[in-house]
Amino acid sequence: MPPTLPDFSSSVKLKYVKLGYQYLVNHILTFLLIPVMAGIVLEVLRMGPQEILNLGRSLHLDLVQVLCSSFLIIFVGTVYFMMKPRPIYLVDYALYKPPVTCRVPFATFMEHSKLNTSDPKSVNFQMRILERSGLGEETALPPANHYIPPRPNMAAARAEAELVIFSAIETLMKKTGIKAKDIDILVLNCSLFSPTPSMTAMVVNKFKLRSNIKSFNLAGMGCSAGLISIDLARDLLQVHPNSNALVISLEVITPSYYSGNERAMLLPNCLFRMGGAAILLSNRRKDKWRAKYSLVHVVRTHKGADDKAFRCVYEEEDTQGKKGVSLSKDLMAIAGDALKSNITTMGPLVLPASEQLLFLFTLIGRKIINPKWKPYIPDFKQAFEHFCIHAGGRAVIDELQKNLQLSTEHVEASRMTLHRFGNTSSSSLWYELNYIEAKNRMKKGDRVWQIAFGSGFKCNSAVWKCNRTIRIQDDSPWLDCVNRYPVHIPEVLKL
Repeated sequence: MPPTLPDFSSSVKLKYVKLGYQYLVNHILTFLLIPVMAGIVLEVLRMGPQEILNLGRSLHLDLVQVLCSSFLIIFVGTVYFMMKPRPIYLVDYALYKPPVTCRVPFATFMEHSKLNTSDPKSVNFQMRILERSGLGEETALPPANHYIPPRPNMAAARAEAELVIFSAIETLMKKTGIKAKDIDILVLNCSLFSPTPSMTAMVVNKFKLRSNIKSFNLAGMGCSAGLISIDLARDLLQVHPNSNALVISLEVITPSYYSGNERAMLLPNCLFRMGGAAILLSNRRKDKWRAKYSLVHVVRTHKGADDKAFRCVYEEEDTQGKKGVSLSKDLMAIAGDALKSNITTMGPLVLPASEQLLFLFTLIGRKIINPKWKPYIPDFKQAFEHFCIHAGGRAVIDELQKNLQLSTEHVEASRMTLHRFGNTSSSSLWYELNYIEAKNRMKKGDRVWQIAFGSGFKCNSAVWKCNRTIRIQDDSPWLDCVNRYPVHIPEVLKL
């Protein structure tokens, strides 16, 4: 029997209905003002020159009123611009590219695991993790981890830190032309390696930075510490005019190698790899014209008050006294809860009015009409052109793609970064951003959302706006391989 009513889902293109609704709501003020302005213009055109002059005389404005009004306008404008936050510009950034000698193919990794681990079950577990990890054959580990057994001593850790940090800074200085004396603020984050003197002191000593530089060394803050460093640098730039801030994000892998058999502690061995980034921020107006991006928002969420969240990424010793970082089975659920809190704060800042209204109506409907209504997930694709999701692991990217309803292209940068460089901790977001640039997809006016998760447990977000169309640069770590990406990553890669 034919249906009594037409099938509206097929007879009407609902996609265009939704687009029409979005355009109408997002430009409602324009649509309301156009008829009003048109009416005023028509009324003025109907009046003669004499009537317009009479209207002006009827206002009875004298010189004192004009001067007072002008002074008030100038005063209000001055106060507004003085209270307005300083714009923060990302002038440029540089990434560390590990040498070929540091690469660790799967076969090499598994061979070393067999030689370094006495338990065959631990070897098989690491093999299964690698098969499903999404990592490729070109990821890199520091030189100390290539020894049998590995040599995670202080000297090797310092050597890795110096190699990554100094290389990235030297590349950044060459790109931007900035001198050591021009750096006013220095912020560095590294979770698992915190020597004395600090790594910021290492940078000051190497590059002979000024004695009055404001330096900060952040430790133990996990993979999301890169955005915490950006937030700290932004706050400092708000109170120090005409300044430059150098932000360094990395993780030193050498001291974090785990040689035991606890499965929860073996996971970082399989996922974490070598990498680092150096970022130059500025609040100088003259840097606006050469800066790549402008910082729009930073939103930080901390779930450390909850015991499970606090312990889900935890550095400790196993039963044999061997130190390592333990990853809880509840990690994904805790990350999802932290993301929910973060986007609840982020949504009103970035979403268009159409999405906020739909979310509000659904929320009211669930409270008043039917609690079983499916909650509305805002379409963040309307707020951002690009997404940089922390390449912490395949499961993290899969979960965010599903929850935020992102396309394959939206998470391509995250997946390919995980495949080519592995989990480089806090610097992974910058490898992802550089992938988008290397693919020549970054256009002027594009908005980028960086999302990172870290121990504690934290979820942090940063929003950037592109100031100019960006093309691949000669120092890009993707330069020699971007043409063969994206690659197909199977669910399970049998080793």
